[in-house]
Amino acid sequence: MLSYRHAFHAGNHADVLKHLILVQLARYLGRKDKAFWYVDSHAGAGSYALDSAQASKLHEYREGIARLWGRQDLPPALAEYLDLLRAINPGGALKVYPGSPELALATLRAQDRLRLFELHSRDVLHLRKRFEAEGTRVIVEHSDGFAGLKAVLPPPPRRALVLIDPAYEEKHDYERVVQALKDSLQRFPGGTYQLWYPQLTRLEAHDLPGRLKRLPASNWLHVTLRVRTPAADGFGMHGSGVFVINPPWTLQASLEEAMPWLVRVLGLDAGAGFTLESQAS
Repeated sequence: MLSYRHAFHAGNHADVLKHLILVQLARYLGRKDKAFWYVDSHAGAGSYALDSAQASKLHEYREGIARLWGRQDLPPALAEYLDLLRAINPGGALKVYPGSPELALATLRAQDRLRLFELHSRDVLHLRKRFEAEGTRVIVEHSDGFAGLKAVLPPPPRRALVLIDPAYEEKHDYERVVQALKDSLQRFPGGTYQLWYPQLTRLEAHDLPGRLKRLPASNWLHVTLRVRTPAADGFGMHGSGVFVINPPWTLQASLEEAMPWLVRVLGLDAGAGFTLESQAS
């Protein structure tokens, strides 16, 4: 897991899906005056220069956020997400892609707090430098995010948005995300939880959505974005999914409008598509 560096993948189709939803969740929680916490279990480096050696190696952002950058026909939820990215790239050119903590900070109010966990020794240094001016509003921990969730939940304001998105380089991560959510729901059943996962041909990835639906949560939303047909050799990620526990009532309608558009713009072949399902108590 420690070999993973998100800089190689920043701004790809998976980031677009994950961050589109993250912005919607944070904005909704911000409608009430009461403070909330944003908790990120695998926070990464904070932001990523798209001309860096890592990002330039795979250029994954070209088939992700770059395809949205100059569009004028964005559905409302995607337009809100792109507005934040344009504010972070004020010159008009797409040069920097913000990580989840950066986007969260851009949406949160003065009374809200960020608690960020990152285990990679280099990325946590970048993360601390990026947020050092924020003082105690943003606390960065050099530690395992799964263990960190136990330390911060439930948060003092009893309101939180929790993002869980490990690298899934180890098979054990699939088990750990299920256990982390199960434990978190026992500690803090009222939180809003966003779990991202890759769509791969491996069995663990295929079985994960079913396991998530069996968690003790009565309200959930599950969305997937597939950008291509799975490779015949089983190599690579052909899409990704997001599972949200305790989603806002507005999220499904926003995604019903945004997802067909994303398939048209990000789809690479006839295998592109999306799924959207939910359960409410």
